[in-house]
Amino acid sequence: MDELLQQMGTDAGAGVVFTVNPDHLYHLQYNPAFVNAYQSADIITVDSHYVRLAMRLLGRRVLHRLPGSDIVPAFCARHGSNPAVRIFLLGARPGVAKTAAEAMNRKAGRELVVGAHGPSMNFVNDAAEIDAVVDMIVACGATVLLVGLGAPKQEIWISNVRHRLPQVRVMMGIGATLDYEAGAVKRAPVLLRRLGLEWTYRVATEPRRYLMRYVRSSKFLWWMLMDRLGRYKDPFGSDPFPQAR
Repeated sequence: MDELLQQMGTDAGAGVVFTVNPDHLYHLQYNPAFVNAYQSADIITVDSHYVRLAMRLLGRRVLHRLPGSDIVPAFCARHGSNPAVRIFLLGARPGVAKTAAEAMNRKAGRELVVGAHGPSMNFVNDAAEIDAVVDMIVACGATVLLVGLGAPKQEIWISNVRHRLPQVRVMMGIGATLDYEAGAVKRAPVLLRRLGLEWTYRVATEPRRYLMRYVRSSKFLWWMLMDRLGRYKDPFGSDPFPQAR
């Protein structure tokens, strides 16, 4: 975490940061635009105990699990007083991003989050709304963009607009983290997180949102087995995650 936070807080910035989990692995099998987005990432961390364990068993020795819901509060705590860090929040339901911004600014003791927007459901397909959001990000002087649209939307959107935001040094897909920061959704107890069972809490508390996601994502175990047997054809080439930490 310290190494990642250092990279995300430098003048050069860390670029695009994605956090791979079983749901991402599922979409990577069927969505070429998602594959292209992942290939453009500068840093990929592992956001899953199970993916980390599977990759270690396959010889890709990922040392640490770094989920977005841990990275964001750690990043804000480390760079809360850094004037070069100015965050824009994009995503979640209407009002949630602004509530998250207020909570994050209270913790930082300053206007760490300089802009927030909860887009429409059709945002990623609405060129006019995308243009308006890009203008918002530029106008507020944000240097960090945290996008909580859910996968694969957030990663593809970041990849598509990256060239339009050269002043933004860090862009990261963060999934449901805005809900956690705003207090709109309660995160799983720490013990469950440490045991790798956060997904059970999510399914129990929000089954309509997460049940089918985790059912389909379990297919990654089959793909890992095929990789172990030398029969897996991944969408990237010889090594799906050469940058993974």
